[in-house]
Amino acid sequence: MRRECEASVTVSAPPEAVWAVVSDVTRVGEWSGECRGCEWVGVPGAVTGARFRGHNRRLWLRWTRLNEVVRAEPPRELVWRTVPRFPYPDSIEWRLSLVDTDGGTKVSESYRVVKITKLMEWLVGLAMPVHRDRTADLLADLTRLQGVVESADRRP
Repeated sequence: MRRECEASVTVSAPPEAVWAVVSDVTRVGEWSGECRGCEWVGVPGAVTGARFRGHNRRLWLRWTRLNEVVRAEPPRELVWRTVPRFPYPDSIEWRLSLVDTDGGTKVSESYRVVKITKLMEWLVGLAMPVHRDRTADLLADLTRLQGVVESADRRP
């Protein structure tokens, strides 16, 4: 299982327009291939310490994870991690970075395995072989995000 992965795309919109979408976790289901939706737990908003619950589905598997915002620097970077708690003792750190470029925003999505037991790593690899290398998933997510942001940016 790859412990780190990253993908990038350039979105034809300013960083503020991209930030408006990625920092609103209730919109993740619009562009994620695996996360079907999220809701804030407690105080809503992408600020350090805020928590949200993500509902995921891959093939026949469904699971929910509690997440915590580790860093929020509008409109440049959003970092969160899955909170290790029963029945999921692992923790994955996810990062969305936005860099202003000529003609748009370079958006990079990455993850890093912070903590995982050997047993869980083996079970995930067995149940979801696609999780062994998520690079293609990240690129597909970013391509969908690009479509969401660019279509909204063209509206009057």
